[in-house]
This record gives sequence, structure tokens and C-alpha cells, in this order.
Amino acid sequence: MSKQPSTTLGTLFIVSAASGTGKTTLVKKLLETTPDVRLSVSFTTRNKREGEQHGVHYFFVSVDEFQAMVARNAFYEHAIVHGNCYGTSREWVNEQLNAGIDVILEIDWQGAAQMRQQWPDCRSIFILPPDMTVLEQRLRGRGTDSEEVITKRLAAAKTEISHCAEFDYIVVNDDFAQALNELQAVFTAERCRTVNQLLRQRARLGSFSS
Repeated sequence: MSKQPSTTLGTLFIVSAASGTGKTTLVKKLLETTPDVRLSVSFTTRNKREGEQHGVHYFFVSVDEFQAMVARNAFYEHAIVHGNCYGTSREWVNEQLNAGIDVILEIDWQGAAQMRQQWPDCRSIFILPPDMTVLEQRLRGRGTDSEEVITKRLAAAKTEISHCAEFDYIVVNDDFAQALNELQAVFTAERCRTVNQLLRQRARLGSFSS
């Protein structure tokens, strides 16, 4: 698997968490308050939920369509999560990063591992719940899943959380405001890294040597 060269203006961020941790809500608020960052819209074979829109929340495709995309190497990463397939579009991510837009991938630990192999300069963030009791309360509080699904999600959460040490940053979502501040701080710090600023501020830096 070839590695992506570090020549894009944008930074690729990965945000992972166990189901029910509050990752989606945190990322949504981050997008509302942070300029020049977009959320990658994944392709999935799961059924559309009430209120979801094709092309906005996910690109909903059949299993056959998904497998055809895998065959033509259309995904940077793809994985099976809770029995459904999810994949990240190679073309869309490249377009955003080359335009200087930071991209967030909301993917599980499997997808994160695949992306780190291809994008060594990506930055990965894991969102932890306060504890398993709170996580279970949040899952039940959503009122969207059956008891069987909740049991499976709790079991999967332990596996997901066991991989948190593989990530660059860990944010605990106990107090939402604090967790959001910490997530925003990661983005701010990464944008100020010298390797990124040398690319983003080329014109400004050039003016000092003229």
C-alpha cells in the first residue's frame, strides 16, 4: 500500500470513538465553529435512518455497488462495522486537501489503522466516554436501538476503546464544553505546526525574503 506524499495544503484528521460516546455531536459543533474544515461523507451499505439524506450524512449504496467500488480502488479505507460496510472516497478527500481544506474522517479503529498506513502525516483523535456506565446510559437514552443492538454495541465499544493508545490524541467527553475546547485545541495546534505553516504561508514567507 503506497503512502501519500506530504504535499497537500490541508490536514487529514481522523476522529474515532465507540458508538454512543458523542463523537458525532462534537464533530458537528467543531464544524460550526472552525473555518476551512469539512467532514468526509462516507459510503455505506446500511439502511438510511429517519432524517438522513443521501450525499449529506452518507452515500447510501447497495452491497454490489460497494463491492464494485472496492474492486476499482475507489476507497482509501473500508471496513465492516456492526454488519454494514463503510468506505472513504479517495477522490473527494484528495480534492479537499489539495484545496487547503482540512478533512475529518469519522471512522472506526480499523479504518484509522488503514489511513495511517497511507497518510503518515494524518492526525488521529480518539474520543473516550467517562466510563462504561455512562456509555450504556447514552446508548439507551437515544431510544433508537433494540436491546440486542445495544448489547452488541457495548461489546464492540470495549474492543474499540482497547485501541485508543494507537491514536495521537485522546479527548474524554465527560463535560461537553471541555471536550469541545480540547478538540478545537488539537486543530489549532496542528495548523500551527511548522511543516503545515511552511506550506500554507508560502506567499507570506516569500515576502520577507524579497
